[in-house]
Amino acid sequence: MLKEYLKELNIEPTNEILDKFSRFSDMLIDWNERVNLTAITDKKEMEIKHFIDSLTIFKTGKIGADSKIIDIGCGAGFPSFPIKFALPSVSVTMLDSLNKRVLFQNEVINSLELLNVRAIHSRAEDGGQNPLYREEFDIATARALAGLPSLIEICIPFVKKGGYFIAMKGPEISDEIILSKNALNKLQAEITEVISFDLPHTDNKRNLVVIKKLSSTDKKYPRSSPKPMKNPL
Repeated sequence: MLKEYLKELNIEPTNEILDKFSRFSDMLIDWNERVNLTAITDKKEMEIKHFIDSLTIFKTGKIGADSKIIDIGCGAGFPSFPIKFALPSVSVTMLDSLNKRVLFQNEVINSLELLNVRAIHSRAEDGGQNPLYREEFDIATARALAGLPSLIEICIPFVKKGGYFIAMKGPEISDEIILSKNALNKLQAEITEVISFDLPHTDNKRNLVVIKKLSSTDKKYPRSSPKPMKNPL
């Protein structure tokens, strides 16, 4: 299934790419016995609900060979690792607030000898105010992390002017979009496209919300934790 989906995305499923996915799944299952990283441990289910689901981000057409990407709240490394495996030339930064996840991410990076990938232990609210990461990325993404108004505040500050935040969301998105009007205004961003589709080999609905950053972010955003999550703009 993974091989065929890569072909659909016009990505050649080389042995090297498929080997990285295979070794990554083995590491994830092994680590998951000691550290809770994912509720999905069946390899077939993992292939669809983690790997293929992560790769759907390529549907946006926004990720290029030299894109600089940050994955906010990436957990076990989704969608960041699948993106990197499929398109090795991209630069990927993974940011997560739980150190146990960052330890796993670093183990994968070292074991698979991945270049231009780094794992950062930080809250998104702190990382967005850090000069090392603020307005440094072409693309920011987050998968199943929080409501859209909260995500806009914590993710847009990482993006360069003219870059994109791609929110990977589930089936119900219309209400979140309506509630995001104020956050979009304050963060100087706009929704340019919503891509709706069924996750391959399932009847699960997915939405990719593509948001363009129009101007530099006001220094007061993101607000400190837990304000963006508990009191969205």
